[in-house]
Amino acid sequence: MGMNHWALFDGVAQVVPDRTAIAFRGTYLSYATLAERARRLAHVLIDHGFGAVTPRAQLAGWESGQDHVGLYLHNGAEYLEATFGANAARAVPFNVNYRYVEDELAYLLDDADTAALVFHGTFAPTLAAALPRLRRPPLLLQVDDGSGHALLPGALDYEAALAVAAADPLDTEPSDDDLYILYTGGTTGMPKGTLWRQADIFDAVLNLFSPAGGALSLSVAEHAAAVLDNPTTTLLPLPPFMHGAAQWMALGGLIGGATVVIQDTVDRLDPVDVWHTVAREKVAAMLFVGDAFARPLCDELERPGAAYDTSSLTFIATGGAITSPGAKQRLLGLLPQVLLADSAGSSETGSQLSQLSVAGSHSSSGTFEVVPGTCVVADDLGTVLEPGHEGIGWLAREGTIPLGYLGDEEKTRRTFPVIDGRRMVVPGDRARLLADGRVELLGRESVTINTGGEKVFAEEVEQAILRHPDVDDVLVVGRPSDRWGHEVVAVVQLRAGATVSDHDILDAAATHIASYKVPKDLVRVDRVGRSPSGKPDYGWARTVVSSASL
Repeated sequence: MGMNHWALFDGVAQVVPDRTAIAFRGTYLSYATLAERARRLAHVLIDHGFGAVTPRAQLAGWESGQDHVGLYLHNGAEYLEATFGANAARAVPFNVNYRYVEDELAYLLDDADTAALVFHGTFAPTLAAALPRLRRPPLLLQVDDGSGHALLPGALDYEAALAVAAADPLDTEPSDDDLYILYTGGTTGMPKGTLWRQADIFDAVLNLFSPAGGALSLSVAEHAAAVLDNPTTTLLPLPPFMHGAAQWMALGGLIGGATVVIQDTVDRLDPVDVWHTVAREKVAAMLFVGDAFARPLCDELERPGAAYDTSSLTFIATGGAITSPGAKQRLLGLLPQVLLADSAGSSETGSQLSQLSVAGSHSSSGTFEVVPGTCVVADDLGTVLEPGHEGIGWLAREGTIPLGYLGDEEKTRRTFPVIDGRRMVVPGDRARLLADGRVELLGRESVTINTGGEKVFAEEVEQAILRHPDVDDVLVVGRPSDRWGHEVVAVVQLRAGATVSDHDILDAAATHIASYKVPKDLVRVDRVGRSPSGKPDYGWARTVVSSASL
């Protein structure tokens, strides 16, 4: 019995050994080969003394009893085999944001008490600068990515280390209590390591890609049998694996027996490469984040002379940032066979909300159906609200939720309160529970703008501005104001060749939102700042607005 990720994947690899697990740049890695490489890495880690140290029952929710293995990598087979390899050793893999500069990287690696780090050679210079600042020198496994950087002092070459490691079955005893760690993006403060039991994150989100569903009563053998009885599917998670959504599709897909496809260009979004990959690998399902992905992908499909075979694509999942109604309509007009699933969630909740769209249907953004366990709690965190409650509350989830934040008792207690006798996670999203049980998602409290005594949610204003056909991307932030305290300002990226006036953009937005929410000013930029996953960079937007105001 159990939902340990390595045990499930290894069980699947034994029943479908020849099935393709990962397709990347013309290389096709079978389930048997991926499992063998993961075992070899596990032996490397175990030989260096890493694994499980303290049983889960002896620890508080913010404590870990396992060694932690950082993954400082672009998307590639190494990311996924290192994830399962660490799991097999009963160490815990965790995501490292490869955009971090020296200070941020040193903070993260120290916060995680990093025992080992698997990294691409291109990141060696930044890592070399950060290493002397760490309390604990980690074992370094450097992946040659063709960037030409020599091995860092003391580092092991990743492929050489695997080549001499044992490939034998492991004598570890994986547990449902083994941890899954996902570091937050730091949008509400410094990044924090969210601690999940592996069984809980499987039930919360990874099971969406399993043919057996989220039945926690299944044995590993029964799960593997369900995979064997179902045909394989082909998944293309476009964002970096260092962010939750893409990682969940990839890991859930491999646990569920799917083929995970990785596009050739992994350091930026290349729409031409994406559509060639879809055609070449006959991709059935794709994942991306919001308009930052949707609009360029649509632009390429609409480009005169462009011709791609997208007939295999039947499902697109999107979330993590706004996918505007206009972008949804364009996608479904270009890909009428596709079911589009817009979802919302966080590192602390997994998937919470969903909205399905098909060609010909009315597309909207911001209002969702809830998944089991999702609820809205009162502003004072005192009670769970009933449908139709007047006013705004906090989006929450109960049931299979994380244990807490690594090393942070105070924030764990604050973010995981007990409400009406039920332990919840309340990560900071504001929401309204409608009379029919659906949820209107308003946005993060951390990016709410208080103007003239009214609260304005940045995402709501962004959705209104994105309705203008000449607006390609937008972020909304507050700017200090003598009159209003803060005033709403939009940082806008126009479509190529657009000549629309500020007045026309604001006028169009005013037909969808109240007058006090309409931006007092627009700042035009060539490109809106976002993370590689497409998530908004509000810190960048505030800097742009501040500079434009000088």
